[in-house]
Amino acid sequence: MAEEKIDLKSAFASFKDEKHIDRPVMMGVLKDVFITQIAKTYGSADNFDVIINVDKGDCEIYQNLDVVEEVENPNTEISLDELKEMGEDDYEIGETFTRKVELKDFGRRGILNIRQNLQGRIMDIEKANLYNKYAEKVGELFTGEVYQTWSKEALILDEDRNELRLPKSEQIPGEHFKKNDTVRAIIKSVEMKNNTTPYIVLSRTSDEFLIKLFEQEVPEIYDGLITIKKVARIPGERAKVAVESYDDRIDPIGACIGVKGSRIIGIVRELRNENIDVLQWTTNTQLLIQRVLSPAKISSIDLNGEDGKIKVYMHPDEVKKGIGKGGCNIRLASMLVGREIEVWREDPQGDANADEEDVLLSEFDNEIDAWIIERLQAIGCDTAKSVLALSAADIAKRADLEDETVEEVMDILRAEFED
Repeated sequence: MAEEKIDLKSAFASFKDEKHIDRPVMMGVLKDVFITQIAKTYGSADNFDVIINVDKGDCEIYQNLDVVEEVENPNTEISLDELKEMGEDDYEIGETFTRKVELKDFGRRGILNIRQNLQGRIMDIEKANLYNKYAEKVGELFTGEVYQTWSKEALILDEDRNELRLPKSEQIPGEHFKKNDTVRAIIKSVEMKNNTTPYIVLSRTSDEFLIKLFEQEVPEIYDGLITIKKVARIPGERAKVAVESYDDRIDPIGACIGVKGSRIIGIVRELRNENIDVLQWTTNTQLLIQRVLSPAKISSIDLNGEDGKIKVYMHPDEVKKGIGKGGCNIRLASMLVGREIEVWREDPQGDANADEEDVLLSEFDNEIDAWIIERLQAIGCDTAKSVLALSAADIAKRADLEDETVEEVMDILRAEFED
């Protein structure tokens, strides 16, 4: 029954070279598979010896039978008369007779079970090896080739043709990949779902990806002379990186940027032209806020605002710079400092050039809901004219308000200055 032969020698070569399953593990699996089938065929495998011969590429199975006068269990016993019929005259009752079991003795169904069981066990080992391989690499940089893209994710292959996923939510907004593109990302997570192939997730939007890019481009960070203390990032738009040097002779900001921007330019390109601000870390919260909101100039800072919020007061001309386009700068500053920061215009009473006819938004609490006023104040608009100075679309986007709500508010404020 040549078609029923299992070519173990070729299988071992395949396991070692392609599937990365070492010989001891594979021998254990093969032995276990055969013992399982023996138990299924004969009722028990206790009186069987299984010998895996890797060099010859075969498996030898021996059944040990007790020599008895009358057989009660043919799977564990053999009669003295049967042995004599077989020409075995040297045995006596009480001794053990060992005979070789051929693969064909399992029958076609048994051989099929062995193959299927072996295939299943190999797949389980491959899954476990793949899971362990990438579980140990979570947080590391990965470079692979795009194999296929869909609307919700891209399929990336590693050098062994293993599949990794880059979900749309982990891609930088606006970037598109096509087949055969080379992609760099960080290994974000590895999951086993319902015993399927490990689901390996990549990310290009995580803070860790930006940190790893800095480590790759800036030797001083890789060597530990400069430490990235904190990162705040809005993928595709802007990021702020706070760094600290352990060597007074090293300028951490200059080292990260490089001569004429030679180091940071590679990171910016990798992140699809995401703007990156590098600033020097400090444990002094007020000083950190000043640095993180630069280039805007701060008049004063109140660290004891309501609900743990930090109030930053600026001259009206500085507010726009402090908040940034679409509120990006103030959001990043809050993320980096670890507390919500609100930008307020300086008290008009303390500004000799302030418009005395302007009215604080808080004066409109009977006509405008308090939560709307708070949203407007959070983007630096604390007076009626500061709101009217902006476009309705800009306010709606920055304060996260409906267009209709903004129009109603602006109508109320305009009415205040009409004759």
